[in-house]
Amino acid sequence: MDRKIIAVAAVLGAIGIILGAFGAHGLKELIEPDKIIVFETGVRYQMYHALFLLFVGTTSLVSEKAKKAVLWLTVSGVLFFSFSIYFLACNALFSFDFGKIGFITPIGGLLLILAWVVLFLNIMKRKG
Repeated sequence: MDRKIIAVAAVLGAIGIILGAFGAHGLKELIEPDKIIVFETGVRYQMYHALFLLFVGTTSLVSEKAKKAVLWLTVSGVLFFSFSIYFLACNALFSFDFGKIGFITPIGGLLLILAWVVLFLNIMKRKG
């Protein structure tokens, strides 16, 4: 499980760097400056959670069951939160109105919060 979590963290981190560079350079001429800031928010949270998973995958303080839950919650949360933000920020570039699915952004945020709560509760119930 640890190897899988670290691999997912590496993939999320690499994609985050690629999207961050794309947002800083490739989107400059395509979307409004305030939308670039929104896009960067998605990148920032994706990178935070790549590092979060890196910690989870390398610690012995968390049970395997909790690690599995944290991985699922974090990946789902990043997909819902960060990726919906990417599409919402770039909405002007698509024929589909991503504002219609904007309701998934807070669901993603909730999933990310729950991942942290699972980590916290699992560490708190640990003996020693």
